[in-house]
Amino acid sequence: MLDALPGPGGGVVRFSRSELRLLVAANGAVFWGWDGAAPLPSYALAGQGPEPDPRAVLEPDKDGGWRVVAERVTVTVSRHGAVEVCTPGGVPLRRDLPPRWWEPVGGGTARWMQRSRVTADARFFGLGARASGPRLRDGAYRLWNTDPGRPFGPGDDPLYLTMPVQLVVADAGTHLVFHDNSWDGTVVLREGEEGAGSGHDRPGASELRMDGGPLRCWVIVGTPARVLHTWASLTGAAALPPAWALGHQHARWGFGSEQEVRRIVAGYHERGLPLDAVHLDIDHLDAHRVFTVDQERFPKLPVLAEELRRDGIRLVSIVDPGVRAAPGDAVYDSGTTQDAFVRDASGDVVRGVVWPGETVFPDFTHARVRAWWGGLYRERLAQGFSG
Repeated sequence: MLDALPGPGGGVVRFSRSELRLLVAANGAVFWGWDGAAPLPSYALAGQGPEPDPRAVLEPDKDGGWRVVAERVTVTVSRHGAVEVCTPGGVPLRRDLPPRWWEPVGGGTARWMQRSRVTADARFFGLGARASGPRLRDGAYRLWNTDPGRPFGPGDDPLYLTMPVQLVVADAGTHLVFHDNSWDGTVVLREGEEGAGSGHDRPGASELRMDGGPLRCWVIVGTPARVLHTWASLTGAAALPPAWALGHQHARWGFGSEQEVRRIVAGYHERGLPLDAVHLDIDHLDAHRVFTVDQERFPKLPVLAEELRRDGIRLVSIVDPGVRAAPGDAVYDSGTTQDAFVRDASGDVVRGVVWPGETVFPDFTHARVRAWWGGLYRERLAQGFSG
């Protein structure tokens, strides 16, 4: 460690070959980023992100390190670059060892690795949708959204939705860690083990390897409820759903016709089971193309939707943002006119293969593309869908 430059809510700690930016936000969340990584720009944060906490001050700590003491958390930085997160009472919850970077042999973007230690009784949750269930057992979890294209079960990984967010629960407190990075990566977790009276606990461990992108993260400490509330204030709360969306729902692939939908709904009624919504998957679309309807199997979809609504049941549609790359397709032609699709570093439109065949993908990082895509939902509403 060379020196530190205090600033609003924290400051910058400089080492011989790198630097660490540390910030405590007014909502209690803690940010740190290595080698120039800052909170912004970010697609994850709500608005411009939280303001710094003016009460949080970067100050010298013992053994040549620095620390920030805030209302809900204390963060210390050792002279070697380890970052430790503690409760307001000083109980350690997490310790991040100094990160490591390396250049691929064939050249390209620098990759990095972050090793962390948590308390022996800590248990891991999160990382998006995992076939293993909400509690994450020992193993490796990839951060790369993937459609398995087949039935899946426990142990299959990754799946459709992955998130670089861990919720770590321990007796001393709960903390959430969000690495704000969209690159491909892998998290390897190992639960700790308490010493059963011997006093020799084995801490839990988390190792994150990323193929590139900024090394930056947010950490939130508190009770589970407070942690999740702060997380919502950081990234934006979910939209308030209608009351029926909190009810009983039937969702699966395989509704081959309007008659099949009616048969399933009748089965609920015959058995006295509650039902508030029925979801239609891609099999109701014309050749799996988004914002279309197979007129042979669903010739009177608005009539079906109205029948269900009279029984208090809403019809919900899948919306798959893989647009068939075929001139003449209405969504493709409209998106091409709007220059709405994802492009690679060379400026070429990115193409992939999904259910409709060769596809392109809307670039939702642009507000104008989000507005264009949102306007396409008029077709779904006209078909009688409620969601």
